[in-house]
Amino acid sequence: MSNSVGQNLMQQHFLGANVLERQSRLKNSSGVPKSSFCAAASLTKSSAPPRKFQISTKFYGNRLITKRKPKLATGSHRRVFSFSPRAVLAAGTASQHLARFNVDGVELQVDGSAPTSGSLTQVNIRIMYHSDSLLLHWGVKCGGNENWVLPSRQPERTINYKNRALRTPFAKSGSGSCLKLEIEDPRTQAIEFLIFDEARNRWIKNNGQNFHVKLPQKETMISNISVPEDLVQVQAYLRWERKGRQMYSPEKEKEEYEAARAELLEEIARGASVDDIRSKLTKKGGVEFKDTANNEKTNKIPQRHFSAERIQRRQRDLMVLLNKHPVKSVVGSISVEPKPLTAVESFAKKLEMDGSAVMNKKIYKFGDMEVLVLVTKPAGKTKIHIGSDFQEPLTLHWALSERAGEWHPPPRTVLPPGSVSLGGAAESKFLTHSSDDLPKQVQCIELEFEDGNFKGLPFVLLSGEKWIKNNGSDFYVEFSQKFKQVQILDAGDGKGTSKFLLDRIAELESEAQKSFMHRFNIASDLMDQAKDTGELGLAGILVWMRFMATRQLIWNKNYNVKPREISNAQDRLTNLLQSTYISHPQYRELLRMIMSTVGRGGEGDVGQRIRDEILVIQRNNRCEGGMMEEWHQKLHNNTSPDDVIICQALLDYIKSDFDISVYWKTLNENGITKERLLSYDRAIHSEPSFTRDQKDGLLRDLGDYMRTLKAVHSGADLESAISNCMGYQAEGKGFMVGVQINPVPGLPSGFPELLRFILGHVEDRNVEALVESLLEARQELRPLLLKSCDRLKDLLFLDLALDSAIRTAVERSYEDLNNAGPDKIVYFTTLVLENLALSSDDNEDLIYCLKGWQHAISMCRSQSGHWALYAKSVLDRTRLGLTSKAEWYQHILQPSAEYLGTLLGVDPWAINIFTEEIIRAGSAATLSSLINRLDPVLRKTANLGSWQVISPVEVVGYVDVVEELLAVQDKSYDRPTILVAKRVKGEEEIPDGTVAVLTPDMPDVLSHVSVRARNCKVCFATCFDPNILADLQAKKGKLLRLKPSSADVVYSEVKEGDLAGSSNLRGDDGPSSINLVRKQFGGKYAISAEEFTPEMVGAKSRNISYLKGKVPSWVGIPTSVALPFGVFEKVLSDKLNQGVLEKLQILKKKLVEEDFEALGEIRQTVLQLAPPPELVKELKTKMHKSGMPWPGDEGEQRWEQAWTAIKKVWASKWNERAYFSTRKVKLDHDYLCMAVLVQEIINADYAFVIHTTNPSSGDSSEIYAEVVKGLGETLVGAYPGRALSFVCKKNNLNSPQVLGYPSKPIALFIRRSVIFRSDSNGEDLEGYAGAGLYDSVPMDEEEKVVVDYSTDRLINDSKFQRSILSSIAGAGNAIEELYGSPQDIEGVIRDGKVYVVQTRPQM
Repeated sequence: MSNSVGQNLMQQHFLGANVLERQSRLKNSSGVPKSSFCAAASLTKSSAPPRKFQISTKFYGNRLITKRKPKLATGSHRRVFSFSPRAVLAAGTASQHLARFNVDGVELQVDGSAPTSGSLTQVNIRIMYHSDSLLLHWGVKCGGNENWVLPSRQPERTINYKNRALRTPFAKSGSGSCLKLEIEDPRTQAIEFLIFDEARNRWIKNNGQNFHVKLPQKETMISNISVPEDLVQVQAYLRWERKGRQMYSPEKEKEEYEAARAELLEEIARGASVDDIRSKLTKKGGVEFKDTANNEKTNKIPQRHFSAERIQRRQRDLMVLLNKHPVKSVVGSISVEPKPLTAVESFAKKLEMDGSAVMNKKIYKFGDMEVLVLVTKPAGKTKIHIGSDFQEPLTLHWALSERAGEWHPPPRTVLPPGSVSLGGAAESKFLTHSSDDLPKQVQCIELEFEDGNFKGLPFVLLSGEKWIKNNGSDFYVEFSQKFKQVQILDAGDGKGTSKFLLDRIAELESEAQKSFMHRFNIASDLMDQAKDTGELGLAGILVWMRFMATRQLIWNKNYNVKPREISNAQDRLTNLLQSTYISHPQYRELLRMIMSTVGRGGEGDVGQRIRDEILVIQRNNRCEGGMMEEWHQKLHNNTSPDDVIICQALLDYIKSDFDISVYWKTLNENGITKERLLSYDRAIHSEPSFTRDQKDGLLRDLGDYMRTLKAVHSGADLESAISNCMGYQAEGKGFMVGVQINPVPGLPSGFPELLRFILGHVEDRNVEALVESLLEARQELRPLLLKSCDRLKDLLFLDLALDSAIRTAVERSYEDLNNAGPDKIVYFTTLVLENLALSSDDNEDLIYCLKGWQHAISMCRSQSGHWALYAKSVLDRTRLGLTSKAEWYQHILQPSAEYLGTLLGVDPWAINIFTEEIIRAGSAATLSSLINRLDPVLRKTANLGSWQVISPVEVVGYVDVVEELLAVQDKSYDRPTILVAKRVKGEEEIPDGTVAVLTPDMPDVLSHVSVRARNCKVCFATCFDPNILADLQAKKGKLLRLKPSSADVVYSEVKEGDLAGSSNLRGDDGPSSINLVRKQFGGKYAISAEEFTPEMVGAKSRNISYLKGKVPSWVGIPTSVALPFGVFEKVLSDKLNQGVLEKLQILKKKLVEEDFEALGEIRQTVLQLAPPPELVKELKTKMHKSGMPWPGDEGEQRWEQAWTAIKKVWASKWNERAYFSTRKVKLDHDYLCMAVLVQEIINADYAFVIHTTNPSSGDSSEIYAEVVKGLGETLVGAYPGRALSFVCKKNNLNSPQVLGYPSKPIALFIRRSVIFRSDSNGEDLEGYAGAGLYDSVPMDEEEKVVVDYSTDRLINDSKFQRSILSSIAGAGNAIEELYGSPQDIEGVIRDGKVYVVQTRPQM
């Protein structure tokens, strides 16, 4: 900073420092924040008044001395300025006219105003359009966000539409309608909207686009406000101090001064008064001057900056954390389309064809030019081929060596003709080589040696007067292979990997083993190819770097390299990773993981200091020999991350008063054994041995040296990362003098103070305040991580370090959490989940889980009786999210680990646990541990017990353990079997011979597999207790008796003799066959609901037709038509489809011969059917007469979509599940006929399934139902998670009792469309559960939406919930009374109205 500004600042009597401004204001005396989402999570209340900490200051020379004094807060002050009024149209004196539109005669006007508080912007929308059902479909734009942001402040009756928009009804006003919005977030730049007339199904758009209205900007609102210059000067000083007291040019000084003014104006725009700002910045309350400049240490961040216990977190909209970058999943392996070979590559290929063994090969790139080095091994000799496509004539300046780094003059007998000896080296001219099969001319030279003592060849190239080197170093050619060759066949086919890239990595591994410099430079060279192959390419780089970091690969092989060169290579790689992080945001999670395996890289001379500073330590502390000299030689030759551990071991050894066992304990706990120390090229043989008079000096100097090592090798180390971002102060001390690492510019206001607070509390035993501050720092960093800057990688390494520190701190708290209440564990769960969301790419589900936990905390604080039940659903969803994340890691990383690990000869155990170790090292493992602790606590609080019994049947059988039910669904067990299956999706068949299925998974009680279990009298239950589940798994092969009740399962071992007496076992002869009657074509391709008869359609169609006009008027029944039995066979026999018929006959023969692969071929063949014109005409007529939309009215393509859906229903007769199910009951598959029920899809808000007799207890007085968001396929299909479940007594339909809240992360929605439902003659048969085996296919694809239950009225509005659930129960009761028997009913809710789409007898 220039002297002029410094002098001006010194003249002020009210200089102040900025302490954790808005994001870090200190909490009240109880330590509880007044307002933040984590404040709510602490589940405590306090009436203690807030405390403010004032700072007294004085500026002498280059020192600002601060002293904190606690004092009670004073009252707030009113603002001393006003806004200039503007003339506007009927919107109040402070309004501005923002926009006017005229769309097809509809006039629309938008006005905006800013109230005097400055915190809210009001938007008034008026439309001249006559309708009682207008909705504003809207969102706002903030910053550079392309998507709509949904404000938390919303008008009454606003609903959240699929988490993508808000919908707010207009109010009638005269001949038009009006609406007022209040925008709270000052970052909001514009409002975007459409208008929807719900009654007329009409959208009002701006020429087919959204209406976009810019809101008044901050500068507009504060244009007439001035800030006193004395406060601007103080703010300028604080900015200068935050940035490390840099020297400013006059231009920069002016820029900083105006930036300080802008910061204060921004605070005023947010509602602060000038007096508020003055109170914060000045000496109000007293100033104490004290000069302690002589003893102030400035090169280190103070370890204890606050006396306060914790910081207060800012309130944030969690949706700003959303990362949604769809990545195309890849099946199989990725290979890059081969590019034409370059001249050098073609030349190399020709050389390799002579049959000699290739020992080493490397192509170096210099822009568009290349240099080839190829080593071959003819009998008893070594040949070196060096070629290049440089245009200028080249000279080879070379020597021979017995080890890397040496130059020995080559014997004259091996010099090519025309060579010149130069004492310690030789020079040889390249010869020109041209050929018709080379794209251009190549220069080359060939050297040949008898096998002997020489192991390698160092060289450089001379082109004219220019020396050509390998990244500033000599080229070095090794004569022998340096890594274990493994046959490619052993590695498999590389499916699920970027195989081409991994093969290339394996080819280059011998070069990479020379040193870290070589490995990092090779990784840099491969980054473009990795990016081109996308997710799997970067996964390949990660796997390779992880194998390196875990010491599965050789770090250095007899090669001398300077620490500065390693540092430069790291710097190059991390710079590439940094740029990729910005250019490819969809891969940020993988890139963060790669960076965590690589050091930060050097800046300036930080890499060279590793070598220099160890000499200073030895000299200053008189320890030039022994272990310290051996370590010095190792550092000089090739420094590595092991050196950080060795340094820490030395510090621990010295601190323990020279206990050598402590030294070895630190080494061994971090993977360094005595054998590893001896394996270094410069081995460490000796143990440390120091004297007591060396203790203080070594602790000081080794402590400082640790920071240097971490700066290169431990980019994610917290103190190192903080120092790199905040910068070393200019004064320095010891051998740190002269280290010039500048602070990262543009850090958030008060951020350095927050980091000081963290370092001051990083070892606290009570970690809650520390974790809060670490998360606050990550949240403050996040906006900076989303935009490009030169120092982005330093910010990324800081973020990685903060992430790691959170995990470490939480794991440190496990012992305390063992005795904590559920509220405390829930709060820690929210902290760890927030941390995971900040580190994850596709984090929408995690964010909604986090919102769910916060809602659970709110319910707990309000003493809701359902809080634990709701929290259990959030826990189940969180667990599903963790499972999904683990499966993603397994899918992306494990195939690459197995393929590349095998190629490189990595230990099999390291390959097998690769993904597991990645997961265990992250926040997901910490979160999993927390929810495992919380689960039994919530179950106990919610009175849930350890079991949910879905089918309560007493059985005896032998225990078998399987991974998933799907894998054994086609198996037949030859003895009664109790299956313990880790995964059950909900759509599986239950294998023959199975008497029970027990699982920790959570299929819905009304899912297909649950229904089939009850129909087949199979015991089916979910076990929530991992200890019980482990005990059952341990009893594999033993004979058990299961005695289930409605909420528990009691099991015990029994003797073989008890098996025969069990009446619940399936008979040995299997089920008896079921007879079907073949249905004939009735002469009509399409029929209306009035024509539904047993000869024409199945029970599904007839039942829905029967309900029409008989159910209460408040229950809707969708209009239906059908393609009756026999239409498929008629279409197949049409001359249009002669070829399809012949192909199907051949495939059916293969099926008779039990070639079950024919099933898939049959389904594909059915999709080739063409529609007879008569079918199209009849179906169109029937749909029009029934009032249904005909797809063809929207174009031929829409009819093709409908026809494809019809064929998929017919083809589902041959899906595997259905085919094997019919075989088990000996049902004649040829006699199975498929009608197709056609219904218009009701775009549901919710879908439900009802069993009018409780299926778990058998209680006929009680209705049981399950409800999901959106369409019902997530309920009856294989979608993970549980639905909302409830029971309702038939004599009290207005009092439903919720049994469980929903945990399904996905809901399905669809546009206005038509669905084609399977309706076979093989469903709902006596003794056979055929329902759900065949497909129902919508004409349009459903849209998957991640569900936010925290904003769902069915969850958080008790009156709405009671109304909807009572309506569902009432509909079920009415239909049961109509049929006179228990019913299985499916339906939907749309705008509060119940629609029933299907009913069948409950089985």
